[in-house]
Amino acid sequence: MKPQRHREEIWLALEIGNSRLHWALFVGETLNSAWDSDYLPESVIQNLAECQTLNDLLENIFPEGEFLTNTLSLCSLLFASVVPSQTTIWQTYPNTRVITLDQVPLKGVYPTLGIDRALALWGAGKTWGFPMLVIDAGTTLTFTAADANECLIGGAILPGLGLQFTTLGQQTGQLPLVEMQNFPSLPPRFALNTTEAIQSGVVYTILAGIKDFIEAWWKLFPDGKIAIKGGDRTLLLNYLQTLYPEIAASLIVEPNLIFWGMREIVKLL
Repeated sequence: MKPQRHREEIWLALEIGNSRLHWALFVGETLNSAWDSDYLPESVIQNLAECQTLNDLLENIFPEGEFLTNTLSLCSLLFASVVPSQTTIWQTYPNTRVITLDQVPLKGVYPTLGIDRALALWGAGKTWGFPMLVIDAGTTLTFTAADANECLIGGAILPGLGLQFTTLGQQTGQLPLVEMQNFPSLPPRFALNTTEAIQSGVVYTILAGIKDFIEAWWKLFPDGKIAIKGGDRTLLLNYLQTLYPEIAASLIVEPNLIFWGMREIVKLL
C-alpha cells in the first residue's frame, strides 16, 4: 500500500462471505487496496479492538506488504455479512457499522435477499448503469438483476463449481473428490474416466446454465449490462471464451462489485 498524504477519510470495508473474508481499504471514495483472508478466530477479532493505529490493525488482517503510516488513528469499519455468527463477532470491533438490506436503495427487494447480492447489484448498476445483471461465481453461483428503474426483477441460486465437486465427492460412495485447479482448460465433453466425467457434467452444465440465463436476460433487456464477480470468475470466463466468445466479450469482469455497492451506501450515510 502506498502512503496517503491527503486528509480524505480512510475507512475499511469488509464482506463476510460463505468461505472467506473480503477486505477493501478506501481513501474517501477511492479504493486503495483489496485482499482476501481466511476467517479469523474470535480471539483475534476481539484483540483487534485493542489496536491503537490503523497500521496495528492491518498487521493483523493483512500480514504481508507495506502499510500506511502508523500515525493514523483507527478508522471506521463497514461490513456486510451473510454469516450471522460472524456478524455478532465482528460487532465487537469499535467504530463498526453493519450494512443491512434496508440501507440498499434497490426497489422491490424481498426480506431474505442476501446482502451480498443486493450490494453487488447496486454497485454494478450505479457504476455502469441499469438494467444490470450480476453473476456471482463464488461458493454459490447466483444471478441477480434489476431493471432500468433500479427495481429488482429477481434471480437464481445454485451450487458453485467447488461446491458441486465437493458434494459429489463427499455424498457418494465411490465418486472421487475432484479439485478444480486440476483442469484450467475445458475437460472433454464425453469422458472415458470417472474424474473427467464429473468435470464434464459439472462444467458444461454450469456453462449451459450461464448461457441460458444471459440469453433470457437479453430477451428481456436487449441493452442490459452483465457483470461477473466471485472467486471462479476467471476460470468460468476462460471457459466461456472458448465455447461462447460473444458472451464472454460482453461481460464486465469486476471482483469488487460489493465494495462499489458499499461505497455508494457510504455516500448516503
